[in-house]
Amino acid sequence: MSSINTSSIRSKTILVLELGQSHLEMIREHLLKLGDNDRRLRFGMHATNDFINNYVDSFQFDRDCFFGVFDSSLKIIGLAHLAYSNGLLSQRHIAEFGVSVSENGRGLGVGTALFQRSAIHARNTHITVLYVHCLASNTAMMHIARKAGMAVEYSYGEADAYLRLTPGDPSSAKIEAMQAYSAAVDYSFKKSFRRALLNSQFLLTGNPLFGF
Repeated sequence: MSSINTSSIRSKTILVLELGQSHLEMIREHLLKLGDNDRRLRFGMHATNDFINNYVDSFQFDRDCFFGVFDSSLKIIGLAHLAYSNGLLSQRHIAEFGVSVSENGRGLGVGTALFQRSAIHARNTHITVLYVHCLASNTAMMHIARKAGMAVEYSYGEADAYLRLTPGDPSSAKIEAMQAYSAAVDYSFKKSFRRALLNSQFLLTGNPLFGF
């Protein structure tokens, strides 16, 4: 099983925001807009709208962590789910990483940024092993796994990747705090700009562009 010190990995331009209950419908919108193939790669199976709605409705923000990358219109273009095990005691230091990236977010390093943000958060919450399960044909996820130095096992068209994490320390906690602050400021700026844009459109025409 590979190991890596994620404090040495930083995304220079892509800001990743930790999501909460208030972002639930944005998350739902992002996932429902994924095409059939993207849904299959994300969930390892054909995922209907009902499946996705049930998945989103099952979120437990007090247990798992969710991270998002937003475009200038406050649309989620990248989503990560860091799922913590609530099973056997021996499994409680393992977390599973899942990610989806919208078509307009591809090739920008969004998936890698989400992985790095999730990994450092996992370190700081006493997770020792980060785990990924996906289809072996998921080349984007396999690229992220190999880039991170994960140990990958293949079986019957599926892949399992494992990354042993170094323990969190004051340095990793500081890095995560800085990342969280930068992402929060960026999100707040985009939200304010979006609101100002809608208000100006309403003043000019009497009709907002669309709901906010």
